[in-house]
Amino acid sequence: MVAPESACYCPPVRRTALPTLLLLALVPVPAAAEPDVAAPPPRRAEDAPSGGVPFDDRLAEIRRRIQEALVYPPLARSREVEGESEVAFEIGPGGTPAAIRVERSSGSALLDAAAARAVRDAAPLPPVLGRLRVPVRFALDAAP
Repeated sequence: MVAPESACYCPPVRRTALPTLLLLALVPVPAAAEPDVAAPPPRRAEDAPSGGVPFDDRLAEIRRRIQEALVYPPLARSREVEGESEVAFEIGPGGTPAAIRVERSSGSALLDAAAARAVRDAAPLPPVLGRLRVPVRFALDAAP
């Protein structure tokens, strides 16, 4: 059996609080006035002083240097372990990699450590602002 409404006690604050909140949410907000002057066109951001070398070319050079500096761990090679680690880092002054961290593991601690070491050993690297994420590939058919 349902109790009559008069038997239920609700404080007056609760009865008025909900409708007030709903009214506030339904009040229209005036639109911002349109500016009289046209906004200037967006400027193309430069990522680093590069001497005119495009970003994609610098990134390709960074990947090439890391792969060249890569030393396949002998134990991983003997166990025929392959994979790809993704390493994140920044390039500091003088082309020195900084804050090197494995972002995606290859599944092998040996390969991940070798990937981070390859980034460090690839210095000096071309200048790029911001944090980079570069895949480092370990393949037995490519290893000497």
